[in-house]
Amino acid sequence: MAVCVEEQRLCLPAAGCPGPSGRPAAACGMSRLLGGTLERVCKAVLLLCLLHFLVAVILYFDVYAQHLAFFSRFSARGPARALHPAASSSTNCSRPNTTAPSSGLPEAPSARPGPTAPALPPCPDSPPGLVGRLLIEFTSPMPLERVQRENPGVLLGGRYAPPDCTPAQTVAVIIPFRHREHHLRYWLHYLHPILRRQRLRYGVYVINQHGEDTFNRAKLLNVGFLEALKEDATYDCFIFSDVDLVPMDDRNLYRCGDQPRHFAIAMDKFGFRLPYAGYFGGVSGLSKAQFLRINGFPNEYWGWGGEDDDIFNRFTKIQNTKLTMKRDGIGSVRYQVLEVSRQPLFTNITVDIGRPPSWPPRG
Repeated sequence: MAVCVEEQRLCLPAAGCPGPSGRPAAACGMSRLLGGTLERVCKAVLLLCLLHFLVAVILYFDVYAQHLAFFSRFSARGPARALHPAASSSTNCSRPNTTAPSSGLPEAPSARPGPTAPALPPCPDSPPGLVGRLLIEFTSPMPLERVQRENPGVLLGGRYAPPDCTPAQTVAVIIPFRHREHHLRYWLHYLHPILRRQRLRYGVYVINQHGEDTFNRAKLLNVGFLEALKEDATYDCFIFSDVDLVPMDDRNLYRCGDQPRHFAIAMDKFGFRLPYAGYFGGVSGLSKAQFLRINGFPNEYWGWGGEDDDIFNRFTKIQNTKLTMKRDGIGSVRYQVLEVSRQPLFTNITVDIGRPPSWPPRG
């Protein structure tokens, strides 16, 4: 026993074992070994947690900075999308009558002072995006929502201007109208992409005759001329189009020339020939000066037909129709605007043009 106690006393200073408890020295060493290992493991776990926290903080601030940069770019481009139309496509789409939207939009004008934006070049006389002959059909369903999706660059009221060039003319397209919604949807579906590819600055005006009295096409065209100029005095070219006529080739440019133009020189319903010499109906184009020179269209032709011949005579036989032109035309038109509604693809103007006279109508 004395030897064992002496050995225990000798191991106390070296191994740190408790003397009175009688605990073996080997167990004491194992306990310290496990304690040291657990301490190192805890420190390693703590360091890993700290490292994970630092990485998380760095990633958070990096993503936050990118988020701010994204919204800064978005807010800088946002007004341009609302104020400026998209550029029309110069490629032939799957349907040749459609125009694909372009992502290249011009910057919106800023209210803050800054350098003046460079002037756009003139639009080419022969637009490069034309596709030629078109596939025209009227059997597919044509909701207005679809037509609107096909023409994202057309502004409220049916207004459009090319973003990459300056057209030589500002064109107002006038459509006399009543109860032809089915035809109007197809007209908008085909004509908006065509006019965009032709690089025109234009607006579409549907002049809707109120009531059920006899239709007066020519008088509605006079009304459209006057009302379009009230909205935009810069219009200098006027295209007068029936709602059921669609061009079969987009190279038939809807522009005005030195002389009045007749665009519907061949129609499928007439076997692609004019019904008679001197026919000037369907689709015609006159500059503002030409229209005023002939005092517009006659107002006294109620019902379809007759006004086309009178219009043609105003161009070719001015001496024989001089008195009629002064008495009946744009200067004598009387009407009342009942409603002006700016739709996504056109401006609808509902008017009361009165009733036909009691004597038999002309035409």
